[in-house]
Amino acid sequence: MAAIFMEAEPRTESGKGPNRRLRASGRIPGVLYGGDKETIAVSLDPKAIVGIIRSHGGVNTIFELGVKGGKGKENVMIREYQLEPVGHKLLHADLVRVAMDKELTLDVTIELTGTPIGVKLSGGMLDFVTRAVAVSCLPKDIPETIVADVSGLELGHYLRASDLVLPPGVKLISESNAVIAHCVAPKAEEEPKPAEAVAAEGAEGAAEAAPKAEAGKEGKEKPKEGKDKD
Repeated sequence: MAAIFMEAEPRTESGKGPNRRLRASGRIPGVLYGGDKETIAVSLDPKAIVGIIRSHGGVNTIFELGVKGGKGKENVMIREYQLEPVGHKLLHADLVRVAMDKELTLDVTIELTGTPIGVKLSGGMLDFVTRAVAVSCLPKDIPETIVADVSGLELGHYLRASDLVLPPGVKLISESNAVIAHCVAPKAEEEPKPAEAVAAEGAEGAAEAAPKAEAGKEGKEKPKEGKDKD
């Protein structure tokens, strides 16, 4: 299953200064933990980590990691990673050991397929609400995505998490009633007002504006009177 191999190097220094120098050298700081073994500070190749994050399996990809000077390889996953706020360069990555005989709980993205009946026949719109669900399974059963067919979705109907067809060995952990997608009616466009109503509103607006105009005229005359008195 773990067809990808990556080599890490042990990291003896920590802190802002050493981490800055490490990034300047073309590598990033990372941590390897889990599996009832010691936590190890490592340095990683950012290009290799980014390649896994951007792969179809994303952070759910299991790969082999070897630490230089260590014993053998271990199956690992990316648990967390940190990006630079502006340039989005990879700054740090946490890797977790994976036991192939123990179930994992993780989020899997949902991929919608098909065009809802409510869109085709009723002019509705598809609203994709929940784009990932939490599932539990053995590492060998981790799906890259969960495909959901929305072809039969009618106007006003919902696709819920309990409606998802999960692959064998995969159990739903998310709330079963969570809405994945639904077909909604398009927003009604405001009908144009009749010409008579527009004319009536114009006349009413003019009537309201007349007293204000008179009041404004009186207000402007008062300073003149004061000036004459001086």
